[in-house]
Amino acid sequence: MKHLGVLTAGGDTPALNATLYGVTRRASELGIAVTGIMKGFSGMTDPRVPHVRLNPLLQPIPELQPHNGGTILGSSRHYIGENNFEDCRIAVDRLLRVKSGPRPDDEGIEALICVGGDGTINGMQPISEFLPCVLAPKTIDNDLGLNYDGEPSDWLRQDPVASNDDPNQDAAGAAPTYIKRKGPLSVSRDTMVNIATPGYATAVLVVVQGVQRIRTTAESHRRIAIVEVMGRDSGFIALGSAYGQPDMILIPEVPIDLDAVEHEVKRLYDQQKNVVLVVGEGVRDASGEQLGAKAASTDPSGNVLFQGAAEELKRQLVARLGDDYFRGSNRHDKAERAIFTRKIGHTQRGGRPVAFDRFHAVQSGGHAVDMLHQGQTNAVSIINFSERDGFTYDSLPSSRLRDRWGIIRARTVAQEFYDDRLFGPSKVGRDYLRTIFTEALGRDDVEFWLSDTFQPGHLGRRYASVNVDMQKRIRYLEG
Repeated sequence: MKHLGVLTAGGDTPALNATLYGVTRRASELGIAVTGIMKGFSGMTDPRVPHVRLNPLLQPIPELQPHNGGTILGSSRHYIGENNFEDCRIAVDRLLRVKSGPRPDDEGIEALICVGGDGTINGMQPISEFLPCVLAPKTIDNDLGLNYDGEPSDWLRQDPVASNDDPNQDAAGAAPTYIKRKGPLSVSRDTMVNIATPGYATAVLVVVQGVQRIRTTAESHRRIAIVEVMGRDSGFIALGSAYGQPDMILIPEVPIDLDAVEHEVKRLYDQQKNVVLVVGEGVRDASGEQLGAKAASTDPSGNVLFQGAAEELKRQLVARLGDDYFRGSNRHDKAERAIFTRKIGHTQRGGRPVAFDRFHAVQSGGHAVDMLHQGQTNAVSIINFSERDGFTYDSLPSSRLRDRWGIIRARTVAQEFYDDRLFGPSKVGRDYLRTIFTEALGRDDVEFWLSDTFQPGHLGRRYASVNVDMQKRIRYLEG
C-alpha cells in the first residue's frame, strides 16, 4: 500500500486532529502517502473531491497539530446510503483518481480510514465492498463499543401484534421493539471492548468544571441547580461528572423514580441549603419515556434530537415541592425561582484535548494504519484495558458490533457502574472512572492553561483560523 485516504465524519470532538496526526505519523513511518478528504463523506460525493495532502514530505503538515481540537479536514453528517451501491462505486472510482503526488503515474487512494462513530461505520460498510476501509473511533458520548464481547447477541426483538381490542387490526407498518436481556457476565473495566473513545475525557473535564462553577452559585443563593449534559441514551458523561461532586446524578439507563428524587432533594436542601443535580439528556421517566420533549426532526444520521430533560425535571420538582416549601424556610417566595437549569451544551465537544485523549487518539489512528497495512477491512480500531496489561490496542470486525438485525446499539452504562440508591457511580463505576481519569491531565495541559489563557498578545490579535491556511492546500479532482 502506497497511498491511503482519511476523513472525519459526524459531530466534532476534541481529539479528531490527534487521530489524524496518528494516522499521518504512522503512515509516514511506513512510507505511505496520506490524503485527507474534506468534509467527510460529502467530499467523496463531490465530483471534484476536495482533498489535502497531509504528508507530502512523509511528515505531517504543520497545520496538523494533535493538541488542537476539532478537525482540519472539516466534518459533516452526510452519509452515502447503505443500499446505494452505485453511488458508492462512483465515489470510490473518484478516490482511485486522487493521486498521491503531482506526477501522472503517482498512485490513487488504495484504502480509506474513517474517523467517526456508529453512523460512520454504517457509511463505511458499503464502501468497504469496493475499497479497504477501517474506522478509528471518536465520540464524546463514549457509546461506541461493548460492555462485554458478544453483547449484541443479548438483544431480543418483539414484532408488533394486532390490538387486543380489535384482533382484526393490521399491525403492518408498526415498528418493532427491542429489549436487552441481562448478559451472562458481570461488567467491569476488564470486560469492556473499547474501554473509552477519544474525546470522552475532555468532555467530562468540561462538565466537571461547569458543575463546580454552578455549585457556588447554588450555594450563594440557596438554590437547586439542574445541570443537563450530553450523551444521548448513554450516561457515561453524566457518570464522569461525579468528579465535580454533584449531589445527585441521573442517567438515561435508570428510569427516574420521582418520589425518590423528591425525597433526596428535600433531605439535601434542608441540610445544606443547596442541591446540584446532573442529568443526562436522554433520562427517562418510570414508564420509559424520555423526560421532556422529543423534537419531531432527526439529524442526518437518523438520530432523534433530544431537548428539555432538565426543564421537564424542574417542572416536576416545582410542582412537587411547591412555593410553600421554600417560603416556609424564608429562602425564596416561589419554587420557580428557587430551581434553575443549565445546559453545558456544545462546549463539551470543543477545545484542546486533554493528555488522555491526545495520546490514545494518536495511538488509535496509528493502529488503524497498521490494520490496513495488514489487509484488514470493515473493522474498528479499539482500545482495551486489563489489570495485567494496562491499555492495549486491538481491532474488531464491524459485524461484532451489530445485533442479528444489523443494528449497532449505542453502548450504555452497565447497571454495575451505577448505584441508584446513592444517585452516583458504584464502586465498580468508580474503578472504571479512575482507570481513565487518574492521569487524564498532563503537565503540558496545565502549562498551556498557565501560559495561554491570558496571553497578552490575544488582546491585539484576531483568532487565526486554521481553515485559512488549509484552504490554500486544498486540491480538486479534475474533470
